[in-house]
Amino acid sequence: MKKIFSAIFLFVLSVTAWSTDTLSVYSPNGNVCVKIWMKKNLMYTVYYKNKLIVSPSAVDMILTNGKSFSLNNRIKSSSLKMESQQIISPVPEKRKNIPDVYNELSIQFKQPYKMQFRVYDDGVAYRFLTLFKDSIVIRNEVAEFHFPGSPAAFFPGIHKRGDADIFHTSFEELYPLRKLDSIGINEMAYTPVLITPAANPKVAITESDLEDYPGMFLNGTGSSFLKGVFAKYPLEEKLTGGDYPQALVTKRADYIARTKGTRSFPWRVLMIAEEDRQLPSNDMVYRLGAPSRIEDASWIKPGKATDEWTINVNLFNVNFKTGVNTASYKYYIDFAKRFGFTRIMMDAGWSDNLDLFKINPDINMDSIVQYANEKGIKISMWTLAHTLERQLDSALNRFNKWGVDFIMTDFIDRDDQKTVHFYYRIAKTCAEHKIMIMYHGAFPQKGFNRTYPNNITREGVLGSEYNIGSDKASPPHDVTLPYTRMLAGPFDYEPLVFNNATQKQFRPIEGMVMTQGTRSHQLAMFAVFDNPMQIFGGNPSQAILEPAFTELMGSLPTTWDETKIIDGKVGEYIVTARQKEQNWYIGAMTDWSARDINITFDFIADGNYKATICKDGVNAERYAADYILTDTMVKKNDTMHLHLAPGGGFFLRLQKQ
Repeated sequence: MKKIFSAIFLFVLSVTAWSTDTLSVYSPNGNVCVKIWMKKNLMYTVYYKNKLIVSPSAVDMILTNGKSFSLNNRIKSSSLKMESQQIISPVPEKRKNIPDVYNELSIQFKQPYKMQFRVYDDGVAYRFLTLFKDSIVIRNEVAEFHFPGSPAAFFPGIHKRGDADIFHTSFEELYPLRKLDSIGINEMAYTPVLITPAANPKVAITESDLEDYPGMFLNGTGSSFLKGVFAKYPLEEKLTGGDYPQALVTKRADYIARTKGTRSFPWRVLMIAEEDRQLPSNDMVYRLGAPSRIEDASWIKPGKATDEWTINVNLFNVNFKTGVNTASYKYYIDFAKRFGFTRIMMDAGWSDNLDLFKINPDINMDSIVQYANEKGIKISMWTLAHTLERQLDSALNRFNKWGVDFIMTDFIDRDDQKTVHFYYRIAKTCAEHKIMIMYHGAFPQKGFNRTYPNNITREGVLGSEYNIGSDKASPPHDVTLPYTRMLAGPFDYEPLVFNNATQKQFRPIEGMVMTQGTRSHQLAMFAVFDNPMQIFGGNPSQAILEPAFTELMGSLPTTWDETKIIDGKVGEYIVTARQKEQNWYIGAMTDWSARDINITFDFIADGNYKATICKDGVNAERYAADYILTDTMVKKNDTMHLHLAPGGGFFLRLQKQ
């Protein structure tokens, strides 16, 4: 990652800063304006095209001695910087070349800290920078988000588990749309949270560059504002029992962080979208992440994998006993080789969960490794987070010996300061071993994937595995995720279960897992959802019976040169076009409403393209696995009409001829 060009202009504005003084900073195109002033607290407002979209909101930090940054404080000076640079992403989730163009207001105070307000055309961010000589202990942070009128919000409220406090969460919730003033003081959500006023623009609240600090949750207030909430520092923990032990906090401190006195803090981010379709392509969180700490990232190889967890290795039409065993994994390797996948995942059960060196007696790792090498397929390993941390160096050495370059670690379910340290320590050590890492039971990436691009994806999403035991992973949920969860980074949904059902037909059946919505809806996820390591969560025994469809799935890229959201509305539908070299890949998904989509190919280059089309079949409304796979030719400015069944979708692959 490096800067291609930079044009920086610096203006120093000496301010005689009494309490009534107001500073302003505009976005490069002039549409977004932030106004900042010192009252009892530092206050800010946000305007879009002269319309107030964030009402006066306070920011502050409170130290353990009870003193706040705002106490007896005043603005000393400020400076304005206009920046235009370009980030080249080594793992392009939305686009390879990312313009990073903004105006930044830096404010120096009487107290030893600064504030930065960075204003983009598509959003606003602010952060603290402290200048204390000694370490500091932060009791709390004030982060308020007030909104005019009576807006609603897509609010992923956390359901408290019975054995721990509310800050223990897998970050896997639905995103119901609720009136903001109906969300009570005891209700808390993780971010992103999407604010939807009566008229656009919409505003999404999240954060970026989270390091050495707890993540920000948002509490309701029974009114039209949300306030930031942060997990207190863990002082005592206990290890749970069961198959997947994890550390639960039993005692917390009265502070949220103990940290260096001179440092920058996480960005508080407000994304702004005048049209819904501007949200899924917004990579502001990535832009705000700290630059890569991996000097040479050429060894990071995104791709497609298989995973057997959702279907519980329930293979068929085979001459061996299926399960977590050598024969089943060789079958997965054969499947990956035949259909263009780069790797298989060996999920939970390949070893003792508490000892990565105590291998399941039904598994011969030497045989699997040799077989995978012969086929040119990589193997990837699941780990329990508690176990990986304890056996980290020796386990990574073993993985290197096996040729493993991608692992998953699971059941973290926290983001307090101590746990955030864990993410950095694991990613750094994995990078030293040239191993990619995916965190499950994890908070969204929030810019971390720019800092450590070997953290190639995360979970932190209610995805396909929920079909095992619930009806939560529905088409309306699927078409909400690109406008909400995906704003904070890519996610591992693991689509393409081949048993597809209508809303009335769906039943959660372990071992015979089905999904709601059509087959084309599932395939479209490979283009709609950001995930450089896409994982096929379905049954390869079913996929083998449909080779043309499976070959199309296996041919798809997972990183992109460019992304365009052609059309969409949060919670209703989305049409996404992705470019890879000369080719384009277009995915569309709808909720339970049938929909007709017209696509004009004005975004492709001149010349002829072979269009491979996977669309809902004529009976998909009743039989959700019904699809039509066909080819045709298209050229620039041609128009194509496609019908989406309820819960449906389509997928197009355009290959330049």
